This record gives sequence, structure tokens and C-alpha cells, in this order.
Amino acid sequence: MNATRQTRLTLTLPSSLIGDFFPILQQGFFVPAHVGGTLQHLLCHQWDISPDYVATRITTIFLNAKATDNVETALVRDRATIALSGAMPGLVGATMRRGGHLAAMRGAMTHHETPADAVDRLGTVRVKLFNILLPELGPAFLARGILVSCDELASFFRERDETFWKWCDSAILDNTPVSAGRLRAAEPFCPGGTVRLTVNFR
Repeated sequence: MNATRQTRLTLTLPSSLIGDFFPILQQGFFVPAHVGGTLQHLLCHQWDISPDYVATRITTIFLNAKATDNVETALVRDRATIALSGAMPGLVGATMRRGGHLAAMRGAMTHHETPADAVDRLGTVRVKLFNILLPELGPAFLARGILVSCDELASFFRERDETFWKWCDSAILDNTPVSAGRLRAAEPFCPGGTVRLTVNFR
């Protein structure tokens, strides 16, 4: 993400509109993070997800497109992509489940750690959420703030219907109120730039 051309947008919306953000949460969004440590540390200590939730609700994890079984040893590097999912149905779901009996069937799709090149630093990771985790974890990520491209956000706003804009209580762009009309027309967004989007649900 282009941090040199980053603007900040804060929306206040009713919690019933969380579903409008599912496409962004599924296709992937960026978040600043302290990288070089374990996936367990990132999930539980940086993102404040309880260990019990990680153990029981996040049943499938992909780290850079590789199914990951052990969050305590998997290391997160800068620009990593982390996909989090609840239980998935069928044989594919059973095969990809963390620590499942069919994990051996994955072959090359299983993550194997190579810690030699891990660097402890501030960085950015890409996150994708799926199924039950969308409404459960999505609001917390949005409240904390996510990074999206201006082009992606402009497209998102153009696709929103009248209900979304009717119930949008406020929109603050770089500490200044901005109208729904300007957001829908993508006027405040520079092509190629980045927006730190924060959504406060009431």
C-alpha cells in the first residue's frame, strides 16, 4: 500500500450494515502490524482475539496460501497474506482444518516454517475473512482501521444503495466532514492512493 498518499476516512453506521463490507473483508484488506513474530502473537496480542476463539472458531488458516496448523510456530513476515475461516463443509473443509485427521492429504498446500529470514519490524499484512468470521471479526478490524486502495474504495461507494447512505450518520475525511455525494462520486480519492478506513458501528 502507498503510505505516502494516505488519507483517513471514518464512517459511523448502524451495525445492521456490516454485511455491506463483506466484499472488502473477503477479497482482502491491509493492516499495519508488528511482523517477525508468531501468528499466535499477532492474533491474540496485537489483534486482541482470545486464544479460546482462535482454537475453537478459527478452524482454518492460510498463511501465504498455505494451510497452517500450528499458530504458535508459524512466523508472519512483512506483506504476508493471512486468510481466516471458520469450519468449511465437505471433504475440502475437513482437509484444510487445522490439525485435522486429513491434513496429510494437503501435500504441498501445507505451510512449513523457515524461520531464518524472519525480521522483527513494523510492517503490513493482508487479511482475508470468510464465512462466520465475517460478522464476528469484521467489526473489530473495521473499528481498528484497515487500509484499502482509493480505487477499491471508490468502487465500493459507487455500488452502495440508498439505504446505506440514508443510515450513514457521519463521514469524516482527514478531520473534515464530507458529504455522501462526494464519497459516491469518489471526489476525495486520488487514483493510486491509499485510505485508512475506520468504521464505527452503533
